[in-house]
Amino acid sequence: MQRPSPTNRERTFAEHEIIVSKTDLKGRITYVNDIFCKVGLYEEEDVLGQPHSIVRHPEMPRAVFHLLWQRIQNGEEIFAYVKNLAKNGDSYWVLAHVTPSRDLEGRIDGYHSNRRCPQRAALNQIEPLYRTLLEIENAQPDRKQGMQAAAARLQKILNDAGQSYDEFLFGLAA
Repeated sequence: MQRPSPTNRERTFAEHEIIVSKTDLKGRITYVNDIFCKVGLYEEEDVLGQPHSIVRHPEMPRAVFHLLWQRIQNGEEIFAYVKNLAKNGDSYWVLAHVTPSRDLEGRIDGYHSNRRCPQRAALNQIEPLYRTLLEIENAQPDRKQGMQAAAARLQKILNDAGQSYDEFLFGLAA
């Protein structure tokens, strides 16, 4: 499926709505709820079996996804503000909670994400940070170096503030 070009229009969803998706270990979508389809303008058959990155907005820093994958592959949960891309190119922001799913023996067999409507005040703080991280990524000669440079900047910001990633993130919503 071809990814749409961003339209610079933003979609929203209600505070009581929760976007849900599940993926396998490689990030291919195995389940989506009706809200995922409604907000992203997808039919279920459009996304099942597709990489979850199908909804990745090009304005999202790769460093954020790198941190996300590190955490969930280590069996940890993570919360993150994520800008997604709808099927028509519109964007929508979410506060994602991503956790590993486990089989009966306790082995990670996939990932589960619940996404809520974020507070605008938090987005007003996260958007400039993400722009900075994206600029750092794009200034490097290759994607991997860019992601590493942006991840280092994010870590420096956290270190300078004396905060963990989680403390920083939850401080935005306060």
